[in-house]
Amino acid sequence: MQNQLPSISDRHPARAWATPLALATALLVAGCSHTSQFAGQSQSVPVPTQWQRSAEAAPVASPEDLSRWWQRFGDAPMTALIDQALAANPSVLNAQAVLRQARAQRDVQAAGLLPSVGSSAGGTRSRSGNNDASNRYSVGVDASWEPDWWGRQGNAVQAGDANVQAAVASLEGAHVALAAEVALNYIELRSLQERLQIARDNLAIQRENQQITEWRLQAGLVTSLEAEQARQSTAQTAAQIPALQSSLAQSRHALAILTGQPPGALDTQLQTVQPLPVAPEQLAMALPADTLRQRPDVRVQEHKVVAAVANLSAQERANFPSLRLSGSLGLGALTVGALTNGASVAASIAAGLSAPLFDGGANRAQIRAQQAAVEQARIAYRSTVLTALQEVEDALAQLQGDKERLVQLLVAQEAARNASLLANQRYSSGLVDFQTVLDTQRTLLSSQDSVASTRAAISTDHVRLYKALGGGWQPLDTDGQRVGSSTPATL
Repeated sequence: MQNQLPSISDRHPARAWATPLALATALLVAGCSHTSQFAGQSQSVPVPTQWQRSAEAAPVASPEDLSRWWQRFGDAPMTALIDQALAANPSVLNAQAVLRQARAQRDVQAAGLLPSVGSSAGGTRSRSGNNDASNRYSVGVDASWEPDWWGRQGNAVQAGDANVQAAVASLEGAHVALAAEVALNYIELRSLQERLQIARDNLAIQRENQQITEWRLQAGLVTSLEAEQARQSTAQTAAQIPALQSSLAQSRHALAILTGQPPGALDTQLQTVQPLPVAPEQLAMALPADTLRQRPDVRVQEHKVVAAVANLSAQERANFPSLRLSGSLGLGALTVGALTNGASVAASIAAGLSAPLFDGGANRAQIRAQQAAVEQARIAYRSTVLTALQEVEDALAQLQGDKERLVQLLVAQEAARNASLLANQRYSSGLVDFQTVLDTQRTLLSSQDSVASTRAAISTDHVRLYKALGGGWQPLDTDGQRVGSSTPATL
């Protein structure tokens, strides 16, 4: 139920405002007794002062040092691909649209703090009995305003501001994720090219051995068993090449899609074999607290908590009375021309005060729902912080493990190469059978492939580490574009 005050003539302005303002003041005192204690609660997350596995020689990086971490690899094509993706990828464009929507919605909420003004115009034609018909024309201006006595509308604007900041952080998160995704696919592409070349080199050697074996079979120096073993080994290695070529094509397609192009758009540019991008040994780390401040996903959840608390505060004020002020000024005349000279003037001022008396507990239920929303936002924030800390520690552990693994694989590769040479020499001297030669060749191929894969894994470990540290973002302008971005370089 709502009580609406009647319109009051503007003949006595002071008397006109006295009654509604007095009543509003009384209800203000009554309404202020309800304040949110829930909004003041907090949920802290313990943050370590340093990473458990951080290298002692690693310098502490500022956010600017990590904003374009991919340049540390010194690979121009990879940098160009990332710049292209950041400019044209659909996920970034969608995040920019979400940001524009959030800003527009915030502007709608802010408009509620201002008065609204409208205009009207009309005309009537009437006839009374046998009298001639008469016309009457009117124009008028209406204005209304609901003062934000209790700050409810201000809370809505605050929630809108927080949603805008969350959208900004989400856009930055899209940049971080996209840069890492492009780098990971590019590293995989270069790794596949290297592994494909290793397979082809070994296939060439095995074909030579197969040819030699067939000649020796014709000369009666070996049996058909050895010839079949050589043929089987050659075919086994040859079977790896189509699989590697398919994966290579898929990597090129993925990079094209990430840069907002059709699948085959980059086939020509990426056809040339180039070395695997390698990050410098010295890491550019950031302290845990700095990492959490610069990670977009953490900031998204932080702003969502702010928005949820503001929405809760606004909902708590829904039971407070609202005051609405309105006024109108109109001109009336028998002809249109008389509206500008000699028209009758009508003006009025009204004040309406309304307050809910009974809603069946609906608003209290809404408050409980908003309290639960705040709690969910805080839990999500805590979970995001813990996940962020874990991702950095996991990336550091994986990087350290892959580096140690590479050291042993290099030793194994050198030993496999020596064993293969010795096996070929002894086979030529008749000291070992051909199966030994085949075994050492397979071992060498496996060792070379493992070394190439592990080197690529170390590069991807660096990418995942920089992503976990929140690297890959740059400040945004008002349109959601990266500040300082330039036209992407050519591949």
